[in-house]
Order: sequence, then C-alpha cells, then structure tokens
Amino acid sequence: MTELAEFIMRPQFLVTFLAAISAFATVLTIALPLLERDRTGQRMKVMAVERDKMRAQRIAELSAKDGKGKLRQAPKGYMQQVVNALDLKSRFDNDEARNKLKMAGLRSQAHLVAYLFFRVALPPILFVVSLLYMFGAGFQYPPVVKVLVSFGVGITGFYLPNVFLKNRVQKRQTSIRQAFPDSLDMLLICVQSGMSVEAAFARVAKEASNQSLELAEELTLTTAELSYLQDRRVAFENLGKRTGIPGVKAVATALIQAERYGTPVGQALRVMAKENRDMRFADAEKKAAALPPKLTVPMIIFFLPVLFVVIMGPAVMQVMGVK
Repeated sequence: MTELAEFIMRPQFLVTFLAAISAFATVLTIALPLLERDRTGQRMKVMAVERDKMRAQRIAELSAKDGKGKLRQAPKGYMQQVVNALDLKSRFDNDEARNKLKMAGLRSQAHLVAYLFFRVALPPILFVVSLLYMFGAGFQYPPVVKVLVSFGVGITGFYLPNVFLKNRVQKRQTSIRQAFPDSLDMLLICVQSGMSVEAAFARVAKEASNQSLELAEELTLTTAELSYLQDRRVAFENLGKRTGIPGVKAVATALIQAERYGTPVGQALRVMAKENRDMRFADAEKKAAALPPKLTVPMIIFFLPVLFVVIMGPAVMQVMGVK
C-alpha cells in the first residue's frame, strides 16, 4: 500500500493522469454535438401529429352534436328562394347580424337564411292573421281601426326575430357567465400541471359540459380553432366575439398577450379567474340589492290587503254587531 501511494503521488503519474482526463474531456466536447440527435425536429413532428389528432377529434365531436352529422346545415329550399329573389342578403346581411347569430349559438348558413326570411315573412303573415281575427271575432270597432291594429301587429313582426335573438343571447350569456369562473380555475390547474393550452381547453370543455353546455360548446370550438388556425390570436379573439361577455374578452386578451410577450399563462389565468369570481359575486350582490324594490309592488297588492282584513276584520264585525 505504501508503494502504491508513492506511485500515485509521483509527479509523472499526476501529469499523465491529468493529461488523459483533459484529452477525454476534449474528445467528449467535440464528439457529443456530432452524436446528438435533432430533438427539436422530433418534437415538432410529435406536436404536428398530436395537433392533427386533436383536430380530427374536435371535428368528430362537433359532427356528433349535429343531428344530421354535418357541421353546416343546408337552408330550406323555399327560404333560400325567397332570400335570393328579394336580394335580402345585400340589405340585411352585415357583420352586426352575423355577430348576433353567433352570440346566440346560430352559426350555420341555414340560420342566417332563416333569420332573413322571417324578418320579411313575419310582417305580412301577422298582418293577415290579425286582420282575419279582428274581422272574424266580431269586435265592435270601425273597419279603419281594425286595419290599423292589424297593421301595427304586422309591424311588430319585423322586430320579433331581433327580440328572439336578444333573448337567446341573454340566456346563453347567463349560462356562460355562471360557469366561466369555475372553468377558469380548471383551466389554470390544467396549465399548471404541464398541459398545453389546446389540451387544457379540450379537457375543460369536457368537464364544463356538466354545468353549461353553451360554455362547453364555445371552448370546444376554440380548441378546434387552436388546432387548425395558423394564428392562435384569432382563435382567442373569436372566443370573445362569440360570447360577447366582458370577462371572457378580458381572458382572451390576457391569453393573447401571454402568447405575444411570453409571459406565464398560469399567472394570467390566476388573475383573470379571481376577477371573474369577483364579477360573479358583484352580480349576485346587485341582484340581492334589487330584490326589495321588486317586492314592494307585490307586497302592496297582495300582502297588505290581507293584513288589513285580518287586523281590522274583527273590529269592524264588532262595530256592525255581527256575531
């Protein structure tokens, strides 16, 4: 052992050993970059394959939701003929009308044709029906009054499609607004667990279907757009336009900024989730504060007369001598 220790401590051995280590490190430094595989190319191929799979899955889900198995429904023949004959698209078809239809969940060409058709067909239909009713029901009014009333009913038919769209948009927005904060929390958990934005949207869309079908549909469409659109910013902007809700638009803007500037998506989602929860709580407080004024009229009409009868009834009966 003493001789081995003396041999190791010799300067000649130490110099030779250090030179061998240096030569080995030099060879590794030169050879490793040459032997390393192109992992970036492989990852890009894997991501392309996963993107194609996700795109096919989203299209299949959207097709399954449609009763006919089509993403676009064909418009009715007679409606299309009337719209083409009167050239209604050039008069009423604009970005505002299309955005209202999208916000109402009506996205196909058939829905646009039906909307244009009913805007023109309802006024004469309601006018004729009202005119027949006014003259057939035996109202004791002059004929001019009956015609004017029927004409007014016909005019209201022109605005009925817009009223229908407005009510449908409000119901849809209410459903999305109630479920969106919880979906943001799930989206934040998915992103923090290492999932991509597309996979996180797909997962949250499946989970949100139990609470809000409208929100699940919008998230599914956003997932499909993220899969096939070249610019991801357009997919997030479309999500905000389709919903028309300020909270969703703010989240879409935050995701766009995170994509553009490279900021952490999880941090943006955490802030937006808190803001949406606060907005939902503020809406609940607003509804609770508006409840007493709304109950004033029913209480005056229904409750107070009953109280007066119960309180004053025995005294009135005694005064009147009723036994």
